[in-house]
Amino acid sequence: MDDALMSHSPEGSTDDEDKLYRHDGVLYPTLMCPEEHLKCLDGLEARDDDIMLVAYPKCGFNWMVGVMKKIIAEATQVKNESKVPPLIEFLGPELLKAVVEAPSPRFLGTHLHPDIMPSSFSEKKTKMVVVFRNPKDTVVSYYHFCNNNPVLPSVESWDSFFSQFMKGDVAWGSYFDHALAWNQRMDDPNVLLVTYEDLKQDLSAGIQQISSFIGFSLSEAQVQQVAAGSTFSAMKESSANSHGSIGNVIFRKGEVGDWRNHFSPDQSREMDEAFNKHLAGTKLGAKMDYQRHCQ
Repeated sequence: MDDALMSHSPEGSTDDEDKLYRHDGVLYPTLMCPEEHLKCLDGLEARDDDIMLVAYPKCGFNWMVGVMKKIIAEATQVKNESKVPPLIEFLGPELLKAVVEAPSPRFLGTHLHPDIMPSSFSEKKTKMVVVFRNPKDTVVSYYHFCNNNPVLPSVESWDSFFSQFMKGDVAWGSYFDHALAWNQRMDDPNVLLVTYEDLKQDLSAGIQQISSFIGFSLSEAQVQQVAAGSTFSAMKESSANSHGSIGNVIFRKGEVGDWRNHFSPDQSREMDEAFNKHLAGTKLGAKMDYQRHCQ
């Protein structure tokens, strides 16, 4: 959730309680993602050469938008100049028309739960790159994001935000619901699931993997060029240009392990229990290497 968020919304024009609304039991931000947007998404027809980036909020979506735009630009030699985040739920009727008319390959993105994404993306076997981040760093990043974002309700305290997150009472719903739904799709050949932590550790390998998954073969030199321009610090530096004043809100720290500066021992135990209950023993749980990053 991201750069376009700021530009569309006069600060202070909406009361906190009106900044989120429920649709089918899940909270969404009223200003960027009103109900009519969700309703008109059903009519969005996927193409089999679309490229879709999916992530729960604050799992590295904006960073990967930058990475994937660079991959596509290297491979096609066509630069994507769009400043609007490619989140389909932000588009609304007017912008959706532009997406319908856009040339292939289209680069799209979403924070939506896979079960409510337009069904044509599954039917057309659209390639989806899904990014997950460990839940402890995700909730910390989400907390800071909400604190600095005029279109989301202001956060009273870390403790209250943590308990909202654990209940799934945050925009786009429960982290664990998203994780479980994607875990069921881990064997789908059209889904590539990558973790924020692996990308931080070896970005070049991630770029190589993502490029070949979406059907592009980049040379080693091209991979290195994309990687050099895609480190978190490089993205943060260029974010004033790419994202305007919200750059600093979106690209805050980009660290693995910042949760240790926020969690109490009780909160840490509560998250460990939730992870064990929902994701221990799953393929996604194993891929996330929870022990290493969260204990």
